[in-house]
Amino acid sequence: MKPECKIYIAGHRGLVGSAIMRRLAAGGYANIVTRTHSDLDLTDQSAVDASFKKEHPEYVFLAAAKVGGIHANNTYRADFIYQNLMIESNIIHASYRHGVKKLMFLGSSCIYPKHAPQPMKEEHLLTGLLEPTNEPYAIAKIAGIKMCGAYNRQYGTNFMSAMPTNLYGPGDNYDLQNSHVLPALIRKMHEAKVQGEKEVVVWGTGSPRREFLHSDDLADACVFLMERYNATDVGEFINIGVGTEISIREAAELIAEVVGFRGKLVFDASKPDGTPRKLLDVSRLYALGWQAKTGFREGLAKAYADYQKNIACAA
Repeated sequence: MKPECKIYIAGHRGLVGSAIMRRLAAGGYANIVTRTHSDLDLTDQSAVDASFKKEHPEYVFLAAAKVGGIHANNTYRADFIYQNLMIESNIIHASYRHGVKKLMFLGSSCIYPKHAPQPMKEEHLLTGLLEPTNEPYAIAKIAGIKMCGAYNRQYGTNFMSAMPTNLYGPGDNYDLQNSHVLPALIRKMHEAKVQGEKEVVVWGTGSPRREFLHSDDLADACVFLMERYNATDVGEFINIGVGTEISIREAAELIAEVVGFRGKLVFDASKPDGTPRKLLDVSRLYALGWQAKTGFREGLAKAYADYQKNIACAA
């Protein structure tokens, strides 16, 4: 992949896609194709095919997806499986039909079984039952992995899959009902601080342990892999993470410190915890020569600054 190559980023306005946009711009890539949802409905097969026929991108980052936290995944189960299956199927098939040189499909660590051994290795895929609250989303992402592999085997394409751990960073979704845990807590803590509230309620017991990766680090890993490696080098898919974990309680306490909320944290055990532990084994990625650079506290400070600038000020 060279700076003059035409690159299509599906989902360029999202957390992942916008980070990839920033990373490519910093690397001198200028021939980038983007389409908003109003320009192109990625669930429409004929529209996606027509767009690829017109643009003929050489490289594709498939970062478009319907995403959300526990509540959103568990409530809008049909939307999550339908939209994600359609998006990935249309883009992967169009990439094959129109001669894309290399594609990267972005998935999620929720593809692993609920009680997978920790840290989770790539070979743990499909060795047990999934977490029920996000099973439709996970099945869609597993289908994307298998689709890339099937096209590679049958058609000789170069479609690689990467599974990032839990993400956060600039451009995140801060909706209290449908967002992931970190942006939801950043917003809760900020609003409680501004309104002088004495406590903030955190969903679940606080005991689950999670690994968090800054979106700019993910983007750097994606570009690193696309520039230097092929699907045959990474195998069926490759984990992207930091290799360390923290409990939800510890994360909440650190967010309170970064935001400046001095009140009490109340953990609501009536709300679901989700998977008890999610830590990726990133030894394969590290062996290829890449490691995350952003420390968790540093990343939270950047995320909070982004929230203050783009969300809180606009409210």
